[in-house]
Amino acid sequence: MDEEFWLNRWERRETGFDQQAVNGNLPRFWPTLGIAAGDPVFVPLCGKSVDMRWLRAHGHPVVGVELSPLAVASFFAENHLVPERSRQGKLEVSEAGGIRILRGDFFDLTAEAVAQVRAVYDRAALVALPPALRERYAAHMAAILPPGTPMLLVTLDYPQEQMEGPPFSVPPDEVERLYGRRGSVRRLACESILADEPRFAERGVTALHECAFHVTPMV
Repeated sequence: MDEEFWLNRWERRETGFDQQAVNGNLPRFWPTLGIAAGDPVFVPLCGKSVDMRWLRAHGHPVVGVELSPLAVASFFAENHLVPERSRQGKLEVSEAGGIRILRGDFFDLTAEAVAQVRAVYDRAALVALPPALRERYAAHMAAILPPGTPMLLVTLDYPQEQMEGPPFSVPPDEVERLYGRRGSVRRLACESILADEPRFAERGVTALHECAFHVTPMV
C-alpha cells in the first residue's frame, strides 16, 4: 500500500473511514489522559476528521498530518476557514483557527514539528496501516514525540480473513506488542459495533469490535 493508493481513495471519494460525527470514544475517554485545556494535540493521518473540531472546541491547538491535499483543502473549506500556507521541511503547512495540518508523508514528520504536543489522538492512523508498516509507525511516533506523551488510541478488531483492509483489524494483543514494551497500555473499552456498521456486514464480516486504549510511553 503506497502513497498513490491513498491519494486515489480521496480522489474517488472512497472514504468510508471519514466519519460524519465525532467518534464516541473521544468525549468518553479523553479526560483519562489528564492533559490541560490549551495543551496541543497531535492527530496522525487526520484526513478531514470532525474529531479535530471537537478537540479545538475543547481548547486544544491541533497539529495534524495528512497525505492527501484534497483532504486538507476539504477540511478547511468545510469549516469555513482560510488557512495560511507555508512549508516545514518536506511538508506543506496549512493553518487556521488553531488547527495546523502538515501535508505529506507521516514518516517525513520531524520532532520539531510536534515539539509542543502534549497528547496524541489516533483513531484512523494505526488501522489504516498494513501489518508490515505498523512497527515502523510506532517506532517513528516514539522517536519524534516529547517523552511521555500520552495517547488515546482507537482500533478495530475483526476476523481479518473475512475482509481485506483498510481499515485493518488491530486486535488488543497487537496494540500491547507495539506499545507495551515502550510504556504502558490500558484497555478502556472494547465493544461490538457491527450493528452500527452495515458496510462491514455487507462485506462478510461476522464480528466487529471498536477498542479504545490509553497508551502512556516511558519518560
